[in-house]
Amino acid sequence: MTDVLPSSPASSIVSTRRRYRFATEVVTVDNSDDPHNAASVPIYQTATFKQKGSNATGEYDYSRSGNPTRTHVENHLAKVMGAERALVVTSGMGALDVITRLVRAGEEIIAGDDLYGGTNRLLSFLSKSQNVKTHHIDTTQSDSIIPYLSDKTRLVLLESPTNPLIKISDIRTISKHVHERCPNALVVVDNTMMSPYLQRPLELGADISYHSGTKYLSGHHDLMAGVIGCKSASVGDELYYVINATGCGLGPFDSWLLLRGVKTLAVRMDKQQSSCIRIADYLESQGFKVHFPGLKSHPQYELHASMASGPGAVLSFETGDIGLSERIVEATKLWSISVSFGCVNSLISMPCRMSHASIPAHIRAERALPEDLIRLCVGIEDPEDLLEDLEQALSVAGALSK
Repeated sequence: MTDVLPSSPASSIVSTRRRYRFATEVVTVDNSDDPHNAASVPIYQTATFKQKGSNATGEYDYSRSGNPTRTHVENHLAKVMGAERALVVTSGMGALDVITRLVRAGEEIIAGDDLYGGTNRLLSFLSKSQNVKTHHIDTTQSDSIIPYLSDKTRLVLLESPTNPLIKISDIRTISKHVHERCPNALVVVDNTMMSPYLQRPLELGADISYHSGTKYLSGHHDLMAGVIGCKSASVGDELYYVINATGCGLGPFDSWLLLRGVKTLAVRMDKQQSSCIRIADYLESQGFKVHFPGLKSHPQYELHASMASGPGAVLSFETGDIGLSERIVEATKLWSISVSFGCVNSLISMPCRMSHASIPAHIRAERALPEDLIRLCVGIEDPEDLLEDLEQALSVAGALSK
């Protein structure tokens, strides 16, 4: 890409080097440049900034290009993600759209065969309108990527764990394959399921890690946001150019909400994860096929444990019968039927009917995505209440053996 703009305003206000343990760092936000010493970063709710003269452009001039509140959340997220540079935009899909702008017509993307429905939709659009081909492969087999690597490869897109089948990719090994064979290609990891608290792909060899900040990072489902973390400042500059040109940077109020929400990431995730482990154990004890990397029955249990510090708070399970799954989902009272995950409230859904419905049925079948699959996204409610509600739903639906 040519004509790359310089770094966005104040992109290096603070050092992104972590000094303390994660739970301390995530709640510790530097605000040393505030003249009033505010304990919380202010919301600079303004579209424009006054300049000192006709030829004297200040650090900020127009909030599309940069805003102090956005700068603070970007610096803070760079620190907790282990990134050289972080950028925030208006949604998780917006983040992926910005990243795919690095791909030119005729170049190629390699991606997994178990992807979030919105990701699949964007890749399909790129194929039809931009002549960008995507190879969908089983990224749980690291060597399967090798035959598809070529001088056309620009991005290798991974989800680990995947959504919703909770498959694991060996980020270290795949990154090594890519960087050895395709030095111009970038390894991109959607780390939304794990959050930076449990897994940091940039430390595993990836070039870009991105998140739907709508989920664990904000934690309350009261804003839309996307977060991009870059290992290289030069890649960050390229992505900033796209963000500034397209005007998709996160606004000041949502930047403030994201900064406020991420402070409690560690305590929320600890609670959600511990409850999810209990629920996964319960479902497996009832004979269901459970997809969750915290279970030793998961085929990639050891691999996941080598990359992440925990299994997360999302699981899926199969009932073997679509009608039974529908009855279970509709019989819950505490679990909200909703798309998305990462919220303080617990959610239940059937991905093939909801979050992944945009993937055609024949492709879902090719990718072995079960139509009866139920996804549980565990919140911070008391786990006893969650288990009791789930048990009564299973009973009402006729899923429990008598």
